[in-house]
Amino acid sequence: MTDPKPWLIDEAGAEARRHAPATLRNRDAITDVLRGVLPPQGTVLEIASGSGEHIVHFAQAFPHLVWQPSDCEPAALASIAAWAAQAGASNVQPPLAIDAAQPGWPIQRADAILCINMVHISPWDATLGLFKGCAQVLTDEAPIILYGPYVEEGVETAVSNLAFDDSLKARNPAWGLRHLYDMDRVASDYGFARTSRHAMPANNLTLVYRKRSS
Repeated sequence: MTDPKPWLIDEAGAEARRHAPATLRNRDAITDVLRGVLPPQGTVLEIASGSGEHIVHFAQAFPHLVWQPSDCEPAALASIAAWAAQAGASNVQPPLAIDAAQPGWPIQRADAILCINMVHISPWDATLGLFKGCAQVLTDEAPIILYGPYVEEGVETAVSNLAFDDSLKARNPAWGLRHLYDMDRVASDYGFARTSRHAMPANNLTLVYRKRSS
C-alpha cells in the first residue's frame, strides 16, 4: 500500500485539464446529497474547485443552477476553464481567483457555497476565512456544504484517516484533519449552525451549515 497523499494541483500533471482521481469515486455520492440540499434556483459558489471536474459534473446534474467555480491557484483556474469548455457547460461561469483565507471575495451574493476537500489541505486560517466569507455573501437559508474527512467526538477514526492525517502534518504542520467540534464552533462564531451530517464513502462526511434563525 502506498502512503496516503493529498491531491494538489501542481502535482497533477502539466496539461491544462488536470485530473483528480478521487472525483470519479465521490462525485455521484456527493450529487446524491446535493439533491436534497441545493436551492431550486440561484448561484452555487464552489470554493477551492481544484481541477474543475466536480463542478462540471454538478453543473450537468443540476442545469437549473448557475455554478461559479473559484480557486487560488493559477493552474487550477486554467484547468477549471478547460474542463468547462470541453464539457460545453453553459451554466458554469468563468472561474474566480479566490483565496478563502483572504477577505474581499469578488462576488456579492451566492445561494449556496460548496467546498470539497479543502479544509484539511490548508491552514486553519482558510477555514476561518471560509466561514467569514460565507457570512458576507450567502443569502438567508443558503447552505454551506463541506465534504472531506473529519475527526468526530465519540466516533472511532478510521485507520486510513489517521494515516492520512499523519501524512498531511508531515508535509505541512498547518494541515490536518479537523475536529467537528472546532468546525461547529467556528460556524457558530459566524452565525451558522450545522443542520445535517451525511456519512460518505471512504470514511468521509458531508456537513451542511445554515444561518441560525434569529
